[in-house]
Amino acid sequence: MAESGAHSPLLAVRGITKRFPGVLALDEVSLILQKGEVHALVGENGAGKSTLIKIIGGVLQPDSGTFEFDGKSLSHLDPHTAQQLGISIIHQESELASTLSVAENLCLGRLPRSAGLFLAHRRMHAEARTWLSRVGAEFATRTLVRDLSISDRRLLELARAISRDAKLVIMDEPTTVFTEREVQQMFRIIRDLRSTGVAILYISHRLEEVFAIADRVTVLRDGRTMASCEIGQTTEDQLVRWMVGRELKRVFPSRARKPGAETFSVRDLTRQGKIHGVSFSLREGEIVGLAGLVGAGRTDVANAIFGATALDRGEILLGGKRVRISSPKDAIRHGIGYITADRKLDGLLLSKSVKENISLASLPQLSRFGFIQWRKERAEAHRYKELLQIKTPGIHELVMNLSGGNQQKAVFARWLLVHAKVLILDEPTVGIDVGTKQEIYRLINSIAEEGRCVLLISSELPEVLGMCDRILVMQKGRVTRELSRDEATQEEILYYSAGLREAAPRTS
Repeated sequence: MAESGAHSPLLAVRGITKRFPGVLALDEVSLILQKGEVHALVGENGAGKSTLIKIIGGVLQPDSGTFEFDGKSLSHLDPHTAQQLGISIIHQESELASTLSVAENLCLGRLPRSAGLFLAHRRMHAEARTWLSRVGAEFATRTLVRDLSISDRRLLELARAISRDAKLVIMDEPTTVFTEREVQQMFRIIRDLRSTGVAILYISHRLEEVFAIADRVTVLRDGRTMASCEIGQTTEDQLVRWMVGRELKRVFPSRARKPGAETFSVRDLTRQGKIHGVSFSLREGEIVGLAGLVGAGRTDVANAIFGATALDRGEILLGGKRVRISSPKDAIRHGIGYITADRKLDGLLLSKSVKENISLASLPQLSRFGFIQWRKERAEAHRYKELLQIKTPGIHELVMNLSGGNQQKAVFARWLLVHAKVLILDEPTVGIDVGTKQEIYRLINSIAEEGRCVLLISSELPEVLGMCDRILVMQKGRVTRELSRDEATQEEILYYSAGLREAAPRTS
């Protein structure tokens, strides 16, 4: 950490309080960041992290408290002023313009002009290449953002942040779907920024990352500052106790592992340029992991099974019988559920209620003569709210107002209500705090114990290793290896994910 900032903090917020109707979001929170420091901000979903970030970025105004930045006391802050001061935020949900090019996104709001009138295309792309090289990005500046992978979009957002002469970069869950290699690349960039005096406020639920990259850590719980200390002065167990107010003795809960008969299988799934001859099966009560690097084809396989994308060839079998799935509606009718990686973009109707999101896939069963049976719908939504302990004022609350973990529980409730026999989970704990993760893991186990099949896609290798009975490793659209629970290790998975070992016969 840079010594020059030891006595003159870059950012100092003290006694920040923020109230919303019926909710005390922040209760006299304080946070001090030094120049050239990586400062981790951790806490459960709903702890107040997002509210604090919005206040620092000028999106929200505090009810009370003081704010200083780079030695100046500020009475009012708005997003434009925050950006001028050198505060850049990389949000968990991308804020890039998907229909514009990489260069246009990088220079948005300050596009170079010729003679003050015409867009200087060459200069724009040259500047974009310069900033992309700073973060190790290798994609073309003319590429449309919608064609970039999630990890490449993260790099683009980081390049845009530093191109604006940022003094403070706030990163909200920057590595949610990164592979280990991509995480290390991000860490190298963060260390380079730190060496130039840039401060990083790093928000993450991955505590192993916090200990790997942070100089200091601040913990929020229920809108209050629970602790703030040098990272070397605490432990992962202590952070968890500060975050959740209790000790989590076992992250991955145990369960009876007694897979039954084969009930679901796919054969030779092929989609040009995406997946090539993928075959595997699932048994009753079994959790099978699908591992691999981002872009390996895991989500493409899930989309194909669920009927969201078309196949060139291949077949899907349920109970040994071939079924035709050409749309998500067909998949649901056959008892296949799918929790997507991006719950806000693909999984939820954010402007609808908790009740409506839970009942979405079950409307035919909840209807009579073409009309929804409102009383039955309310009863089922309330039952699953209680069963999954979804924290919400009521089933009529808009789902956008729930924390990330409770939004994810609402999506799980949807597929439990529809009684899905096969459940595909794509990054089911992304952006979820450690306490809620444990609840999700227990829920997944209970689904398997009921005899349902689970296909678990995750970029978190400890999650795959801790939850799955078997693991299928994908690389470039192919299954390159099947590993049993006993033989699987992070090293084995990484070797086959990166293509460092040749494909081997499956073990079962």
